[in-house]
Amino acid sequence: MSLAANLSAERLFIAGALHDGDETLLLLGPDEPGFWAHVTASPEFADGTPDPLDRWSARVIGALAAAHDGRALFPFQGPPFLPFFDWALRSGQAWHSPLPLMVHARMGLWASLRGAIALPGHLDLPSPAPRPCNDCTAPCATACPVGALSPAGYDVPACHAFLNTPNGENCLSSGCLARRACPIAQSYGRLPQQSAWHMRHFHR
Repeated sequence: MSLAANLSAERLFIAGALHDGDETLLLLGPDEPGFWAHVTASPEFADGTPDPLDRWSARVIGALAAAHDGRALFPFQGPPFLPFFDWALRSGQAWHSPLPLMVHARMGLWASLRGAIALPGHLDLPSPAPRPCNDCTAPCATACPVGALSPAGYDVPACHAFLNTPNGENCLSSGCLARRACPIAQSYGRLPQQSAWHMRHFHR
């Protein structure tokens, strides 16, 4: 099977590509809709041990890289941690948003990278996408009820304090209101169950 077919079977897509040294890096993101149902049916989510999503990513992307003569790279292995954020910006498919979050051409503020495959040589790259924020009214900038996300940065204590209140249940069960306000994110197909899973691990 081709790499594209293998990625599709695992509900992953190439979220960006760039040349780095003498290699081409393919950045891999969740292919929604369908990623969360696929990954939560995996053995990693059934065995009860920690970090099932990272372990699934390591197993699946590691096998894909080996099958296509590449190297698997991951944002969660370190220190030192690999510069996935910078790679995404260099790919021409992701940008700084009005918030201290990355925005992606397809994922919007749900931007997520599960890993990358480094392939030898310089493969052809896709054309840069237009930055979606350029023609957007930035509803993300005013969506957080406590202003925890702003151009000044991320006020993590304020976010956690809000999540401890009854009004914070909406964010806990469906995901960050600021991310959800992004028009691109709204068309991406990410399930509330996935956001709730991440929020439970963030707000411990």
